[in-house]
Amino acid sequence: MGQLRVEKVQELIKQEISKIVLTEIKDPRVGFVTITQVEVTGDLLSAKIYVSLMGSDEQKANTWKGLQSSLGYMRSEIGKRIRMRLTPTLSLHLDESLNYSAHIQELLLKIKEEESKQ
Repeated sequence: MGQLRVEKVQELIKQEISKIVLTEIKDPRVGFVTITQVEVTGDLLSAKIYVSLMGSDEQKANTWKGLQSSLGYMRSEIGKRIRMRLTPTLSLHLDESLNYSAHIQELLLKIKEEESKQ
């Protein structure tokens, strides 16, 4: 499948999943979620959805469970909204890049403080 088509499908799925999570999922466990990236295979049969979760560890765990339980609903909505022969199988993956960048920022600030003390 052409790379341009795969990229378009990825972006379209990302937009639609973001809308679904923001406005349509009524599960009270789902808290603050950001869809950071979607990776679709070349044959368009599976899609990895990378999510970033905010809150305490308990809130993150509850949000993760809520998102996992609503995967079927999200897949059916994607099938209705995007005209494709087959709807991709969705899988959720935790995106730790925001936590990692915050950790790097903390380390850089500590180094800067130590240099200013000397």
